[in-house]
Amino acid sequence: MRNVSLIGMPGSGKSTVGVLLAKALGYSFIDTDLLIQRQEGELLQAVLDRLGTERFLDTEAEVIAALDCHHTVIAPGGSAVLRELGARRLKALGPVVYLELPSSSLEKRLGNLATRGVTLAPGQTIEDLYNYRRPFYEKYADVTVNADQPSAEDTVALVLAALREL
Repeated sequence: MRNVSLIGMPGSGKSTVGVLLAKALGYSFIDTDLLIQRQEGELLQAVLDRLGTERFLDTEAEVIAALDCHHTVIAPGGSAVLRELGARRLKALGPVVYLELPSSSLEKRLGNLATRGVTLAPGQTIEDLYNYRRPFYEKYADVTVNADQPSAEDTVALVLAALREL
């Protein structure tokens, strides 16, 4: 495998599972939200506030499109699949795993959305966002893993099993 990308909603465990998966595979790890923060020189929520949703999504897609890595686990932001440029680049880099989590579990995990860098439209709920994004995750995923597990290690085990079957 060249690389593995983990997609899914904010709070689905992409970064946590990604670090553990990278260790298990002996790969490097990239969190594209951190790349955006470094490029823009401010925290993700500040970038989103300054750019607005549409420009933020374009920036995110451009950062992902510029990725050039090998033997790396990539954890993009939850909105990465909303721009074809970024989603296609993730597919080109290697298998894409959708970490699926019910919206009820997401709400428990997310906490304060005001500081999390989540691209919510005014009045939009997590359930609304989940229903909007789910078809994109399903479209770009090579495999879907139920991330509603007792521990991140359990989710990693499921991802490893799914990758072996690809």
